[in-house]
Amino acid sequence: MGTAVKPRAGRVVRVSGPLVEVEGLAGLSMLELVAIGPKGISAETVAIRGERATLQAYEYTGGLRVGDPAEATGGQLTGLLGPGLLGRAFDGLMRPLSSAPLWLGPDRPASADDPTVLARDWEFVPGVAIGARVSPGDVLGTVPGAGSVEHRVLVPAGVAGEVGWLASNGPLHALDVVARVGGADVRLSERWPVRAPRPFRDRPPGVVPLHTGQRVLDLLYPLARGAAAAVPGGFGTGKTMLLQQVAKWSDADVIVYVGCGERGNEMADVLDGLAKLVDERTGGRLIDRTVIIANASNMPMMAREASIYTGICIAEFYRDMGHDAVVIADSTSRWAEALREFANRNGDLPAEEGYPASLASELAAFYERAGRVTTLGGRTASVTVIGAVSPPGGDMTEPVTTDTQRFVRALWLLDRDLAYARHYPAVSWTGSFARDEESLGLWHSANGDPGWAGRRARAAALLAEADRLADLAEIIGTNSLPGHERMVLLGGRLLRDGVLMQNALSANDGFCSAAKGAALLDLVLDVVDACQRLVERGVPATVIERADFGPVLRAREEAGPGDAAGVSSRRAEIIHRLEELG
Repeated sequence: MGTAVKPRAGRVVRVSGPLVEVEGLAGLSMLELVAIGPKGISAETVAIRGERATLQAYEYTGGLRVGDPAEATGGQLTGLLGPGLLGRAFDGLMRPLSSAPLWLGPDRPASADDPTVLARDWEFVPGVAIGARVSPGDVLGTVPGAGSVEHRVLVPAGVAGEVGWLASNGPLHALDVVARVGGADVRLSERWPVRAPRPFRDRPPGVVPLHTGQRVLDLLYPLARGAAAAVPGGFGTGKTMLLQQVAKWSDADVIVYVGCGERGNEMADVLDGLAKLVDERTGGRLIDRTVIIANASNMPMMAREASIYTGICIAEFYRDMGHDAVVIADSTSRWAEALREFANRNGDLPAEEGYPASLASELAAFYERAGRVTTLGGRTASVTVIGAVSPPGGDMTEPVTTDTQRFVRALWLLDRDLAYARHYPAVSWTGSFARDEESLGLWHSANGDPGWAGRRARAAALLAEADRLADLAEIIGTNSLPGHERMVLLGGRLLRDGVLMQNALSANDGFCSAAKGAALLDLVLDVVDACQRLVERGVPATVIERADFGPVLRAREEAGPGDAAGVSSRRAEIIHRLEELG
């Protein structure tokens, strides 16, 4: 919440759900927080017309009446950024939620300052000496025990000069001063407006891949660190499961999971799963490098609108420390519904399907905050944004889906037919795309895998040709196709079932290293090449199709998550068996 100043009093003149109009607040500014009613309901200023201001209330307005008091706070919606974020769950206004994974209830009714965090003792370990000259973004010290990634206390933006005083190693609270730089006090935690992007130095050239551990994404539709991706899909296509897999297995340092208008039981599952999983990188719990923003469907609607900005503000905070952060927003459609609800109550002219005309610019402003940057302190770090889209009825032409595609670098379209066929992840290879595949191919080539781009191109071409031939076979029959085309159909099946399908519940297959994924794809492509050679030598396609391809399909399950050698060792035996057919 904003820092309070001398209150300016007004009164409520209209209430319509989350829309509240007030009068009598002289000097009110846009985005300023106002406390309305006897309970001090938080509301943000979104329009000012003369003496009347329009607010969007972030809490339930039941019982609020015309004539109730309204007091301006003088500040915007801000988050308290410091130790104590990792491993915890907050609502859309960054208020703490119960730590119990099976129930998401507020620990406090209104205040954004969590007493348990403000009163907690932290150890501060200085990293500079008194008298040293520092600039914005430099590390003043660290805080042990604040999560599984190193928590660094930085010189704030706009502060520079000589370190005149440093706190000792003794216990400190979140708002205590830890250093004095150029006459300015630097506290252990800082407040930052969630809607304001945090500053950085520049955006470095080049790309670096974000490894998700999901083969269909890493092999066919890769995402660069600092880029944005969208996951559109209808009900039951596995959006939440795919996003949870990315949260669990991606090689990011910090995960910020924003449950925006989703069901409470799904958020409880996320909390429970992250709390139980062991982080392979640190040996601790996976949740110790995760922040949960849970604004479930039974919570106030307009807090959804703020939740994605709260999440990305936290991610930028860890980015500035030098960590790679991933923001997972599930789902942006529920966020857009909150925009539509408020715009309709405000009497705004509706655009397509009732959404406000500003929908595209709002989406662009959100995804624009993704990026791989050079921080003020000179470190290279990133914020990657992955947003789910839930089109009503699976209609991929609706506004949120079509507008989102304009602003993202990768689209992971989930296919209903694949999901109903129990093919997970149900990522469609006909509707998905990755705009950075060429640049990422150059990165792989320079980092020990020169065949990455060619392997991906062959797999994409094989899938496209197999789909074309499958449509043709439905008309004229598979037996009417020539042998080499039947081998393409066979290769498409092996690629889909042996590489692209992945079992999220399997210890061996839930996560896949880059090396194992490349080995599986090479195995399938080599088997397809061997089958084509047999056809050229006159072996009937029916004989080849009856061969045992079980070892190819079982390789993903039987080899460990990083066992590329185990996959490659199968190649010679399988190829030898096929050659015996000739």
